[in-house]
Amino acid sequence: MGTSLVFVAILAANSVGSDIGEQKIEKQNQIFQKWWGNEMVWKFDDLPTKSKVVESRIPYSGHIYPDTAGGTVNALSKYDWAFNGRSGRAAAFERWDTTAFQEPESTRRGLFGLFAVRRMSTPHWHGHRNGWAAAAIRHAEPKQSVKRNGVVFTPADIKALLAEIYTYNDTQMLDGDGSYINAGTFHALLTNWLGRGKHPIGMEADPGKEKWNYPIYAYSTTFAKRGSNQVEVKMNAAYANSSNGEYQQSPRLKRIKYFHYMLELSDAGDIVGGYYYRDSSRIDMLWIPVSPKQGRQPGNERGNPHVDVNEVLAIWRASVPQSDREIWPCIDASPQDRLFANAEIDGLKPLTDFSVTVAKPVVENQSTDGDAATEGTADTIETPVAENAAVTTVDSSETNADAVSLEAAAEENAVPTTTETTSVEG
Repeated sequence: MGTSLVFVAILAANSVGSDIGEQKIEKQNQIFQKWWGNEMVWKFDDLPTKSKVVESRIPYSGHIYPDTAGGTVNALSKYDWAFNGRSGRAAAFERWDTTAFQEPESTRRGLFGLFAVRRMSTPHWHGHRNGWAAAAIRHAEPKQSVKRNGVVFTPADIKALLAEIYTYNDTQMLDGDGSYINAGTFHALLTNWLGRGKHPIGMEADPGKEKWNYPIYAYSTTFAKRGSNQVEVKMNAAYANSSNGEYQQSPRLKRIKYFHYMLELSDAGDIVGGYYYRDSSRIDMLWIPVSPKQGRQPGNERGNPHVDVNEVLAIWRASVPQSDREIWPCIDASPQDRLFANAEIDGLKPLTDFSVTVAKPVVENQSTDGDAATEGTADTIETPVAENAAVTTVDSSETNADAVSLEAAAEENAVPTTTETTSVEG
């Protein structure tokens, strides 16, 4: 008995300061209402226990275009040839941007490495990972080449251009102030945005100086109610990993992140807080990409001014069948990309008319995607098991943590802010 108590004490995290707070709850309500025209649901029993986007909506595993390898300069050279009178302006800006933000680096030299040498260099993780993640959330993967002004842009070229226009673009920050996201906020955000809305979410996966962003597209949970005001939850969240290069047809590289936390409920059953167990992953940022703005303009102040965002989006539209675009709902869609408004889709539909009044929430207790399975295919996800569950949904045995370590690739740095919209770099 004593050993068990010690184990529980080691496993559980400190619950002090676990309340979300009324101001943060109201902020999340306002953000959700702004983009969906529906109220955000906080009652635990009314939130989906699992969800995933449809198979065709799974984000493609694109390249991160590390700064140390020149970023997107190859695709931008073709863009210059087609749109900038062969001037090379867009590519020149990229060459500057990928070398301008260096940091001091210490290396050991000499016999037995006795001498420390400091020099300025581009960090290995700087690149366009957030640009790829944003593009993969908002856009179906390009499928065919497109010719513009005598220049042929392949699907790989188009994906590079999409990553470029989103790299410094503002995002809708859901939560992230430099510390771990509260477990209660984390659960409410995933189950509303991805659970009810079937909308992928950007995740900054590894708290710390280096920024590693990925799109989450599925989750599955088990839970056990611990009294009237607490619920223990185990979640596996599936996200797309980046590829080691840009392919004409991108692979689907699925990774799993395991979360284990206790939710705190009000007497009415609403989520009001929570804390993580020691065996749980933690993240410090969740975000949603919004419509790209022109470089050097408000909303994309650091972006490449020599790349016309509308030209890039037009190339992408020409590369993707309309049938794919019709089932691709995303928030803040441009008028040309609101084809989903009249389509039959699973889940809520984002607002396209921002003059509408807020609707009451549509409650879904169960996912309609079928039983979760093992990590054998890109659209399935194992459900972790909550032991001794009083009320539980069990799909398979527990899968703990990531099966594959993250690639040591380049990515750009960003400091998350607490404003409603911000840029996510890295």
